[in-house]
Amino acid sequence: MKTKYFLIISLLFSSSIYSLPRFALQQKDKCISCHINPTGGIIRNENGFFFGRNVVSMSSPRDKNFTISPKLTENVSFGFDYRSQLIYSQEKKRADFQDMTGSLYLNASVSSDIDILARYDFPNSIWEAYGIARILPNESYIKIGSFVPYFGIRIDDHTSYTKGGDYGLLFSIGAIQGLIYNPLYTETGIELGANLSDWGLLTASVGKSRFNGTLSSDPTFTSRFEINSSYDKIGFFAGGSFASAKVRSLGNKLNTILYGTFAGIGTQNFSLIGEYDIAKDFLAKGIVSSAMMLEASYLLTIGLEAVIRYDRFDKNLDIKEDELAHLIFGFEFFPFTFVELRPQYRINIENPEKGNNAFILQFHFWY
Repeated sequence: MKTKYFLIISLLFSSSIYSLPRFALQQKDKCISCHINPTGGIIRNENGFFFGRNVVSMSSPRDKNFTISPKLTENVSFGFDYRSQLIYSQEKKRADFQDMTGSLYLNASVSSDIDILARYDFPNSIWEAYGIARILPNESYIKIGSFVPYFGIRIDDHTSYTKGGDYGLLFSIGAIQGLIYNPLYTETGIELGANLSDWGLLTASVGKSRFNGTLSSDPTFTSRFEINSSYDKIGFFAGGSFASAKVRSLGNKLNTILYGTFAGIGTQNFSLIGEYDIAKDFLAKGIVSSAMMLEASYLLTIGLEAVIRYDRFDKNLDIKEDELAHLIFGFEFFPFTFVELRPQYRINIENPEKGNNAFILQFHFWY
């Protein structure tokens, strides 16, 4: 049992490999500008490598003193993300130091239009591998393999209830504390992405879940539409998501429908993003649940950003005072190139109130 709890807590703040949408807002750009994957995440392209090396950090090296390159050959490149954390939980009344993720990425450019990507997360034994062919009009693409379906806003903190929630840390209030897109969730299938001029992206995928115990062998259908643009010094995006999945809950197979909306606005120093999702027949037949996330960030100086986030999960919209929520205060500090420190204090809100707040200090190294 202790081993199980340790694994769950290790995954709790598994800030995986997702791109940060607020970076795109602040730069008035898109996730694909820094990542090879059109929907963001995993290995970074040359722009993403330059951004991590020279833009986001408080101190960056000069070219002559930094000779390492992400390129193994002209057509093959690599990258990695390693995160660990020190966490003190009031509920457990002790501090733990844990590995969160240690992912290695590889990309092989078969041609100018075709890439093959792979990720393996060693601590959690999670892998992705897929090919991307940008062979459709306007650099639209086909993706085939094992990947994370594109639903809502991708953030690098799975404690959001829209992305799996606290995922078992708060043992006293039940195991299900968020939607199905938790740190272990991937699917094997196919995804189509259509770039609509320069202002929109429409994606649709069908796949089979590889997360044991959550979904049956029936396929999951996911679609997402986003518009993004900028005006003067302001960037913004907005859109919606839909998913149809077969979820197993308490021995029952449920025909679950999820849909939601999201939006974000940002300037060079400030960003505000939010997501609201509805899940029908997710916990039980006839029950409608909701999850939301709202995050504000402010760039205090180059390499130091203050972040506040509010998350809420309503298990049953017909029942009052069954909601879970938490309020997170923290900083993201990039003192050197490819180094991040992230202190956070998390206030958990539930009825009846419990002493289960937590302090976290995360360490992040990437390349």
